[in-house]
Amino acid sequence: MYVRHLQKFYQTWLLVTFATLSNLATSITSTKAADTTSFSIIDALTDVKLKNGENSTLTAHETAREQQKDKREEDKSFPSSPSLTVEKLGLQFDDNIFSNGKRIQLAQNIDTTQPVPTDRDLQPPSTKPQEEIQPQPLPPSEELLKPTSPSNTPPDELPGTSEEKFIIGGFKFEDNTVFSDERLTAEIKKVINFENAPISFADLIKARSIITQLYVKEGYITSGAYIPLQRDFQEGDKITIEVLEGELEEIKIQGNRRLNPNYICSRVAIAAGNPLNQKRLVKGLQVLRLNPLFKSLSAELSATSTPGKSLLEITVVEAPTFDALVNLNNGRSPSVGSFRRSIQLSEANLLGLGDNISLDYTNTEGSNSINASYSIPISPYDTKVTLSYGTTSSNVIEAPFDTLGIESQSRYYELTLSHPIFKTSTSDFTLGLTTSRRESESSLKFENIGPYPLSPGTDEKGRTRISAIRFFQEWTQRSSRQVLAFRSQFIFGLDALDATINPKAPDSRFFAWRGQGQWVRVIGRDINSLILLRTDLQFADRPLLSSEQFGIGGLDSVRGYRQDALLTDNGFFTSAEVRLPILRIPEIKGVLQVTPFVEFGMGRNVDRPNPNPSNLLSTGLGLRWQMGNNLTARFDWGIPLIYAKDNNKTLQEQGLYFTVLWNPF
Repeated sequence: MYVRHLQKFYQTWLLVTFATLSNLATSITSTKAADTTSFSIIDALTDVKLKNGENSTLTAHETAREQQKDKREEDKSFPSSPSLTVEKLGLQFDDNIFSNGKRIQLAQNIDTTQPVPTDRDLQPPSTKPQEEIQPQPLPPSEELLKPTSPSNTPPDELPGTSEEKFIIGGFKFEDNTVFSDERLTAEIKKVINFENAPISFADLIKARSIITQLYVKEGYITSGAYIPLQRDFQEGDKITIEVLEGELEEIKIQGNRRLNPNYICSRVAIAAGNPLNQKRLVKGLQVLRLNPLFKSLSAELSATSTPGKSLLEITVVEAPTFDALVNLNNGRSPSVGSFRRSIQLSEANLLGLGDNISLDYTNTEGSNSINASYSIPISPYDTKVTLSYGTTSSNVIEAPFDTLGIESQSRYYELTLSHPIFKTSTSDFTLGLTTSRRESESSLKFENIGPYPLSPGTDEKGRTRISAIRFFQEWTQRSSRQVLAFRSQFIFGLDALDATINPKAPDSRFFAWRGQGQWVRVIGRDINSLILLRTDLQFADRPLLSSEQFGIGGLDSVRGYRQDALLTDNGFFTSAEVRLPILRIPEIKGVLQVTPFVEFGMGRNVDRPNPNPSNLLSTGLGLRWQMGNNLTARFDWGIPLIYAKDNNKTLQEQGLYFTVLWNPF
């Protein structure tokens, strides 16, 4: 029922969101765009007092600079953009840094009001977008567990002869752990009146059968009751009923090739429980069937020659575990080249323990990244330990800053422990703890300046070092028609391991919370007709270093704007997208979908000026082509509804985005 309430809530939220965004768009069209002119990098270069007859060059530029200031003074209602420039970063160039000729050359070539690239532009996104989850059919129980033969129980040994009737003092139960004596007695009383009334042997058989039926009804199909030999029985004594609660004697695995049989046995044994419960066993098999390590899975439960003991035979077909993914898109910052090429190789069962290793290489015209991770389950409850490492080298190729030779090196180290609190075929809830370390250095190659700070919070050598603990919670609810997923993360920045510490923020000491949500719902009968709602938000208690800030704009955020057009301490993003099939080619499992969307983002800073504009709003249309599980390609056109200054040189800045995902296996 709560799922239906969530559905109604999201439907209402969607209608309100569309109405709000529509009103925003209407008001924006009648509002004058803000003047985002800011000091250019040339201001910082020409602040240096040149000598030896170069005053004429300075005078000419100073005149232009004064004209810019006058222009800003003319329109007080539209303040200049608070985006970072060389001056606002506090960069001071001494006379001996640049030769006179180089200073004059830069003064002539670098004439722009474009903000200087920050460390964030040179680094890959610190937080990946939430993985899109598609509804999928759940494995039916009848295909997982075949009909079961009943368990053997010892024969009844009744006192006296079959024609006798006698009075008993009640029933005494032995070896029952599932139900209490009171519960079992109450079940018998519903059918047999044995208090102060004589009963027959047929009544005793019926009493024993009532206990057996209760166990079977609750899923304990291999459990049963019997009446053992009643030694020295006297009329008025209690009749003993012994309960034989069924157990698994052995689990046999067939069909496995590389996967360790204990990986399956340990998980099935926990699911079956002790005593053995068919309902729990089926649920455990359903969860195991959804594991990507298996292509198919079935089981058969049968009785053995030992009373109460059962044999479970599981037949599996392992799925291919090696995977390769080629990803082409224009989702990177234009500062280092927006066209991103990456290849990811992964093996989901490296040592036969269900352990996963992945390695990916990503390249743009101005950057190279390598990321590696290894994850291994350390318990049959799917508790996992994950080690991750990544390194990126970047240089700014975007004019006019390419002249400065801005370079950056960044890397991260992470150790994660995660544990599912509960996990079923329809829902799961996981808690995890990550200890992370992020480091970066920036420098200028121009005249071999070397290490240099580019963003607030970096030290004099252009370095940032963040040590943090990240506590996350993940919840997913799924069915064959919808998926609802949420992720929450509390981030505690620490003063540890030589982390960046400054007299005032930003530095490695901070607290932030980030929440992500996703709802995917099938529309109508066609499983390819979907509505997709996404939301992402962050709250911080103080100014953050650029690598921890919330980015808005780009391929995975508000389409229609440059990647990370807004970079703020606090932020909110929401998106609504509909996918409607317009063409099918069954022979190649091809589906073409049209994807209208509307997206909104809002950024706010803590104890420093907000960007101008601080809200982004876009709408647009896309095409998405999917061919089985091997190829997905999409092209999106985002139309910005709030003006934000950019170069308009790349496809990304013109609101055009593309993604190609190819899986050759």
